[in-house]
Amino acid sequence: MTTCIVIGAGNFAQDHVDIGEEDFCIAVDGGYACCRQLGIEPDLIIGDMDSLPGNLRGEIEETIKVKPEMVVCLCPEKDDTDMLAALRIGMQKGYKDYRIYGALGGRMEHTIANIQCLCYLKNNGARGTILEEGIAITVIKNEKVSFGKRNKGYLSLFSLGERAEGVTITGMKYPLNYALVTNDYPIGISNEFIGEEGTVEVKNGMLLAILSPKP
Repeated sequence: MTTCIVIGAGNFAQDHVDIGEEDFCIAVDGGYACCRQLGIEPDLIIGDMDSLPGNLRGEIEETIKVKPEMVVCLCPEKDDTDMLAALRIGMQKGYKDYRIYGALGGRMEHTIANIQCLCYLKNNGARGTILEEGIAITVIKNEKVSFGKRNKGYLSLFSLGERAEGVTITGMKYPLNYALVTNDYPIGISNEFIGEEGTVEVKNGMLLAILSPKP
């Protein structure tokens, strides 16, 4: 299927978001303000609306009157975060590829929760990438992934469980060969792209992969 674009209420430095005609766009709570700023008409607005600027709440109320199916209002007291609730809806609609914006910054716990949402997607057969001004964050689990020659900057890898086994890195400044990566030793920090196609493989476990630019 096409991509599900999810726009959250975190830091948002994008001046453009590529959305195809067949893509499905979800504005998560205060992410609706980012959509308005960029002239994006979301297909769905979801959240408890606690981070939505007051001047936009009237718009949401009008939208509910005209297109009630376009808005999902959540109770503030709930188990799922607004982001996770949005991803659950995307999964129910059959989407397997997610690009997530506005998921970093603000309160640290929100950033960590959004990273856990990437694990939720991976554990349910989908792929999610958090994107923010030169940064891309995704999850690698029991698989081999490739990074193109055009990539620049750093690639950092962290075990999301107690251990990630059989980790092999090729085409990078610091290779690894069938190594053990644990969650108490950051051996995967700040690897560097060197103009070659890089690969990362993990035989058993889950890695958080962060691509970031050099200063």
